[in-house]
Formats: sequence, C-alpha cells, structure tokens
Amino acid sequence: MSSPSTGARKADDISDAGDAHVPQRDEEAVTRFVERFAAELTEAGMQRTAARVFAALLASDDASMTSAELSGQLSISPAAVSGAVRYLSQVSMVGRERDPGSRRDRYRLHNELWYATFTQREPVLSRWERTLREGADTLGRNTPAGARVAETTAFFEFLQKELLSLMDRWQEERKGSTWTAAMPPMPPIPEARTPGTERGTGDGGN
Repeated sequence: MSSPSTGARKADDISDAGDAHVPQRDEEAVTRFVERFAAELTEAGMQRTAARVFAALLASDDASMTSAELSGQLSISPAAVSGAVRYLSQVSMVGRERDPGSRRDRYRLHNELWYATFTQREPVLSRWERTLREGADTLGRNTPAGARVAETTAFFEFLQKELLSLMDRWQEERKGSTWTAAMPPMPPIPEARTPGTERGTGDGGN
C-alpha cells in the first residue's frame, strides 16, 4: 500500500500534468493585442476608452472583469470605466452583473455578441428604409436627389435581406466549430436600448 506521502506526490504529479495542458498567457502580448484592436475600433469610430474596455473584456478568459480590474489593467480612472461601460451597454455589447456575495459590479460580454449585435440592427434598417422610401417619393424619384435617396433605400433593402441570410448561415457554421467548446457560457444579449435612456451606471465596489 502506498504511503500518504507517496499518494500526495502522485496527486501533485497529476495536478502538474493537468496544468501542463493549460496554455500560459503572455501578458505583454495580450496587452499589445488589446491596445492594437482598440486602436482599430477607435479608427472605425468607437469611443477610445470604450474600445479599450471592450478589447480588454474580449481578451479575458471568462469575458468579464470588475471596474477595479479594468481600471488597473488599462490605467484609467473608475469614472472613465463607468463612462465606457455606459456607452457599451447602450449599444448592447456589454452587460452588468453583481458578484455573488459582493456589492461589486462585474461587466461581461454578452453571449453570441456579434450575431446578436448585427441581427438587432434589423429594426433600425427597417425604419431607415421606410423613411428613405418616403423621402424618395417626396423628392420625386425622377429628380437627381430623389433618385439618390431611392438608390440608398434599395441598398438598405438589399443589405437587410442579405444580413438575415448571412446570420442564418453563420449559426450553421458555428454549430460545427471547435472553438465554442473552449468558451465559457455567457448571458444572452438584451434588447438594444436607445443611447441616453439607461439609468445610472454605478461602479459598485469603487
């Protein structure tokens, strides 16, 4: 029979072997990725601090961080984190939850973020189409301005139809993927809110 110390050594060996399969993060490389992707998002029009917060959450294994963690990693103030999260919440990219047994808020990316973000644009596109169609009729479709607006209407009609088809194909593609098994479960994305309507976004544990 093995001695207790032998059993303990075996348990440690098993633990070490299990840890060997966990990839070690190069935190400096991760930081470079976060800042590089945030710069790309900023170049595309997103607020800079919001872009950095989003990129940091994206690079987090469980897709969530507290205000203090974001503030420390990005070297920004809690107030800056609050403003960035408010913006990201308004565009339905990030949600807020409370740590169990704590008053601290935790910010988390939503499940199937990109799919939900794009599909929630359908009502917006529909409203644009209606307004543009009315505008084309008002301007006169045979006038240069009316023809321009009519073409814009046709473009958004085409975009909406193709977007729905594309999202359906993406769902099928995702079912057969290998990367989803490594992703932790995340809460579903809520319905999009109109920017400026969200009530106070406190920082909880700051």
